[in-house]
Amino acid sequence: MKAARLLSRAQAVWKPSQRSADSVVPRSGFTATLTIASAAAMAFLAVFALTLSLAASRTAESWSAELSESATVRLPASTGDDDVQTVLTILGQTPGVSAARPLSAEDQQALLAPWFGEDTPLDALTLPVLIDVQISGDGPDAEGLRQRLKAEAPGALYDDHARWRAPLVAAAGQLQTLGLVSLVLIAGVTATMIALAASSALAANAQIVEVLRLVGATDRYISTAFVRRFTLRSLGGATIGTLVALITVALLPAGADAGALGGVRLAGWHWLYPLLVPPVAAALSYGASRAAAARRLREVS
Repeated sequence: MKAARLLSRAQAVWKPSQRSADSVVPRSGFTATLTIASAAAMAFLAVFALTLSLAASRTAESWSAELSESATVRLPASTGDDDVQTVLTILGQTPGVSAARPLSAEDQQALLAPWFGEDTPLDALTLPVLIDVQISGDGPDAEGLRQRLKAEAPGALYDDHARWRAPLVAAAGQLQTLGLVSLVLIAGVTATMIALAASSALAANAQIVEVLRLVGATDRYISTAFVRRFTLRSLGGATIGTLVALITVALLPAGADAGALGGVRLAGWHWLYPLLVPPVAAALSYGASRAAAARRLREVS
């Protein structure tokens, strides 16, 4: 029953008969500017918080998937070609391994480039022999493979990248939680600002409210007028902020040359998520302005 009453009151805000009450609320001034600017700024921040959360989660999932599809066998730098061939033979006989190949000098150069630059002198470094292993299906029996390598190729270490995947999954979860907390804080600040603006508007128009009461206007009629105006202002401001944020995200540099900003993007159907920001802002404004109007009208009754 309570939910039905709330829905009925929300629908009443948009009835054509309520448009005549819009004159009760000033069309311009401090409260109007505050409401639109607050909604726009908070919507902009909400879209960016959402974008960063989705991008970080998508990147972590991509890295985790790539690591789960490959493994590495590491051998000492002094390992001879015969021992390398022995390891390759073992890997070729292991179910769950689709392919295996030793990394060339060019491959090792590419791996070290992000840390030491493109001109790393490999001859001056004592690098282990690395064998890239491609996984198929559920992968090999890691413990069984380690035991066989230990027996037939001492010094060979099988790394299935599990210790690298776990932190990525944990980091993705933490970033999603941080994004959610940010969105909740933004929603709280938005609701507070709208409530303050609505309360200030009612206080500034206290004499008009008293006159309306004298001519028979109910508190519900007066409250609905303020709620309607502030909800529309918040919807308009949030729409502007969301559009500006989406344009900004779309114009961010992409690709390898973009650095850290290259991954801050929305992909596929994730572009639909920001479209929820304006209606959510309007709903927050409705609740906050309605509560502020009811409290203020009780105080001046």
